[in-house]
Amino acid sequence: MAPIRMIDIAVNFTDGMFKGIYNGKQHHVSDIATVLSRAWNAGVDRIIVTGGSLEESKEALAIAETDGRLFCTVGVHPTRCKEFEESGDPKKHFQALLALAKEGIQKGKVVAIGECGLDYDRLHFCPPEVQKKYFEKQFELAYATKLPMFLHMRAAAEDFCEIMERNINKFTGGVSHSFTGSAEDRDKLLSFHNMYIGVNGCSLKMAENLDAVRGIPVERMMIETDSPYCEIKSTHAGINFVKSLWPSKKKEKYDKECLVKGRNEPCLVLQVLEVIAGCKGITDIDLFSATLYQNTCRVFFPHDLDAAADALLAGRNESQ
Repeated sequence: MAPIRMIDIAVNFTDGMFKGIYNGKQHHVSDIATVLSRAWNAGVDRIIVTGGSLEESKEALAIAETDGRLFCTVGVHPTRCKEFEESGDPKKHFQALLALAKEGIQKGKVVAIGECGLDYDRLHFCPPEVQKKYFEKQFELAYATKLPMFLHMRAAAEDFCEIMERNINKFTGGVSHSFTGSAEDRDKLLSFHNMYIGVNGCSLKMAENLDAVRGIPVERMMIETDSPYCEIKSTHAGINFVKSLWPSKKKEKYDKECLVKGRNEPCLVLQVLEVIAGCKGITDIDLFSATLYQNTCRVFFPHDLDAAADALLAGRNESQ
């Protein structure tokens, strides 16, 4: 049997923790190479690095250029949408994002517009009217580049889906990542035929989260860590389904052979796979991971879609 292959669709490699910086204080050396090596060894074979502002998207592209298995997004996170107006010239800011996305496409690195959407849990960073205005604006980026969208929806399902509805013809497809919504939110997202749902540790915290995830069809799901955040903790509802463990040490006692306690990283996407399989009662983890892999390629890596593997999967899924 071929080893499990996974794509982690959300890693925040621009975050200071991967440079060894926690709350502004340096605790250890920058260790992205070490983190990547652990991820490749765990069966991850591609990673999408998240961009959440113009500057961060530039950095995400630079990081993606360091390894053939790294890709990235270009866009502005809902909590940072004030940057359009604070730039002094929102139109120029939009053009800079578009130019960056086009440059990244030419380099074969930018695979989505995002992270964009609505976050009503953190309105202190950006008011809802500004979020809505620039979420809508970023569909124009998707339309101009023909890229799928990497989306963020937090406590904002109604407005989010309304904006999606209005712009449904502007983008080819996408994923609503780091899903933490209700069963009703899930069903709203699934009503868009070209929309997938990204699941990580934050999606698997409580029993009601597991219930919502249980109802996501396997063929509409992707997996992610959203590292360095959203790790699966010992208090999480699905912790008993975790089979793969790595040794960890506190950041003060950094050891490159170990994970840093409290810092999520892409190798742990395997735990996400295990918890979803456990809560859905899936026993064929190879088929499950292959289906998720195909879903992810279908949206973000359409040139690599293996038609033969697709046909095989379709046959095997029907026979189950």
